Amino acid sequence: MYRKLIALLAAPAMIGAQQTMPSAQTTDSTLRPITMADAVRLAKENNVSNITAYNAVRSANNSVRSAKAAMFPTLTATAGQSISAGQRVNNQTNTLVDFVPAWSYNSGLSSGFTLFDAGKMFADIRTQQANVAAQQATQVNTEYNVALNVKLAYNNILAAKESEGAAQAQLAAANAQLQTSIAKVNAGAANVSDSLRSVVQVGNAQLAILTAQNSFRTQSATLTRLVGTPYFVTADLTDTVDHPVAPIDSAMIMQLALSGPQIRQFEAQAVSAQASERSAKAAYLPTITANASYSGSGTKAIYGFNGNPYPYTRGISFNVNYPIFNRFQRENNIASAQISYENAEAQIKDARLGAQQNVITYIATIRNAEETMRVQQTNVRASEEDLRVQQQRYNLGASTLLDVLNSQTALVTARQQLITARLNYRNARANIEAVIGRDLP
Repeated sequence: MYRKLIALLAAPAMIGAQQTMPSAQTTDSTLRPITMADAVRLAKENNVSNITAYNAVRSANNSVRSAKAAMFPTLTATAGQSISAGQRVNNQTNTLVDFVPAWSYNSGLSSGFTLFDAGKMFADIRTQQANVAAQQATQVNTEYNVALNVKLAYNNILAAKESEGAAQAQLAAANAQLQTSIAKVNAGAANVSDSLRSVVQVGNAQLAILTAQNSFRTQSATLTRLVGTPYFVTADLTDTVDHPVAPIDSAMIMQLALSGPQIRQFEAQAVSAQASERSAKAAYLPTITANASYSGSGTKAIYGFNGNPYPYTRGISFNVNYPIFNRFQRENNIASAQISYENAEAQIKDARLGAQQNVITYIATIRNAEETMRVQQTNVRASEEDLRVQQQRYNLGASTLLDVLNSQTALVTARQQLITARLNYRNARANIEAVIGRDLP
């Protein structure tokens, strides 16, 4: 009876264990492994945030060109022709008379130039140039923020695959323990609860594998969206191997963080606000403009290209414009520029403090993760040895199944803590790179 009960309970676990690996291999075959460097490069080329930031720089450059164009005179050419027909009133006889329709022509050339605007044009140029610098800093900041998201997704894929490997080892140990428990129950050396607990351990290992595989697929889909490729991508699993990296210079990292892309962005915005204030104050002085025109009109003269009379007129004018009261528009523009400058200064200060806080936090995370990895690597080896000893003792009847299960749990915990420490280490490095705006060696 016990033998039939054990076989009935163990069958689903054994079938599930056999089906786990083929499904994972089938899923992985649809994904194209890429290195982290390639993932960051593809995201820089294809991600919508990077494309938008790049086009924002282009738009800012167009604004600079428009601001510089205000220093040149305008030139406009006009030409037209018209015809009319019908009746007119004869003022002498007070009667309607017909008139013969005829074409009339006109052409002209006009130009305008600002002679004096109290330096507003130059201030506008400086404003737009500062905006370009701000957009360029924003572009760099956006690129590294996108790169950070790419690296986080990439690291999560590696962690998911490491978790799957740990779960596979957990499943193998659980299956071996299940076979031992079944054999001991059949021999009368153990009770049914041992086999039932072993079945539960097999099921937990299978759930751990499925969870890791789902996380792997989800993060691979996230990475694919970030890099913007038409095909599915995933992390290159060779990156799970621990590579030696250069030690981090905390002082250098802090110095780089205080001039990171976000801080440069706010600094450029402050320069733009100062130039905008100078441009707004120019409205307190008059604007002097000059206009010149040369035009002609006539009938039966095709724009003056035949022998018919086509009189021309020439004109030049100077205008002085000074708004005595414009509903506080000047004052509001100046106040708005001053507010923007004060906000930018406050953002610069807060960004520097935030960079200091983040660098200290991430460096501490790296230091802690390095020590945790060292300890957990030893812990994993110790837990593996302890599990091996407990299994042998259980096989000989010198210990209970509970001792074996405790050793299995300790080994699973040690492996997971090692995976988490590796993930924290990778993510902390990625966050530091985003703060300083460059890759760490």
